[in-house]
Amino acid sequence: MANYKLAEHFISINGEGQRAGELALFLRFAGCNLRCDWCDTAWACSKDAPHEIVPLSCIEQIGENAVVQGVRNVTLTGGEPLLQEGIGEVIAMLMLLGLRVEIETNGSVPLEPFILPHRPVFTMDYKLPSSKMEQHMCTENFEHLRECDTVKFVCGSRADVFRANEIAEKYKPKCPMYLSPVFGRIEPQEIVEIMKELAMGSFRLQLQLHKLIWEPTARGV
Repeated sequence: MANYKLAEHFISINGEGQRAGELALFLRFAGCNLRCDWCDTAWACSKDAPHEIVPLSCIEQIGENAVVQGVRNVTLTGGEPLLQEGIGEVIAMLMLLGLRVEIETNGSVPLEPFILPHRPVFTMDYKLPSSKMEQHMCTENFEHLRECDTVKFVCGSRADVFRANEIAEKYKPKCPMYLSPVFGRIEPQEIVEIMKELAMGSFRLQLQLHKLIWEPTARGV
């Protein structure tokens, strides 16, 4: 049975996406195959990122404790959680606990192996030019997204917003699409003006709630 590199776990509100504002258990796994220029969790991405090696039973206990506290959502994040060996077992176990499982994935890992009859919900990034990682995107993933999923375009520049519009027109995702400004790099109102200019009516602007509630660099919130 696999062990997992768990960097941290905590209960907070979902800061983004279709369940924004709802309580969720967050399980952050260490390690990532990308190095985005503006990454706000870079501390969890490197090979030597601080973490504990934990068995499935430990994660199950964390999940059970969250359920007792009234939590109904769990977000697997990172780093890149889909790189964890045996992560499918974690997903299946959390679903058996009755939790809605959401995977925050960076868009470079194929989703097809995780498209099961009882599948998790995916919040998939598409890395735009300012990330310097766009060349790693697995565009075949767009074929596997459903209405319950989300595509997140993190925008660090005006050019990013224009590129997000191009990608949407090319791949036509069957799920909500969000534009999320990089904190401190582009102002939300600037994104709104571009949305109006390009008639981007199928997009939603989202702000990271946890950065509005807590200090922007705070962990475990």
